[in-house]
Amino acid sequence: MKFVQTNMTNKKEILKFPDHYVNLAITVDDTGVTANADGKKIVPAGTIMGGNLLADKTIKAVKATTTSTVSNAKGVLFNDVDVTYGPAAGALIIHGFVDLAKIPTAPTTEEVTALKQITFLL
Repeated sequence: MKFVQTNMTNKKEILKFPDHYVNLAITVDDTGVTANADGKKIVPAGTIMGGNLLADKTIKAVKATTTSTVSNAKGVLFNDVDVTYGPAAGALIIHGFVDLAKIPTAPTTEEVTALKQITFLL
């Protein structure tokens, strides 16, 4: 039997204006995610996610990749997602205002260009 412990804590807020955003339901892939010191594989809120997931709902979301001029970014991960036991449900911000000071890594110029309906603010 597998036992999963859930810690009830306050949600990490990455939005600059939490009353104005649009999210889509996604499945976050666990491939390539490294376990932390506690053995948990967490994809942090604010991670820029990419792939062809908007065109095909069966595709799992992965961290966006960027070439020298183009990014496959589709949105920003809304909450931390625990993928320790495999792919897990998450929410993808596709429209809104994200606080740069609250996300793990600042987006590249190519990612900002690809995310036309997301504004990054300090």
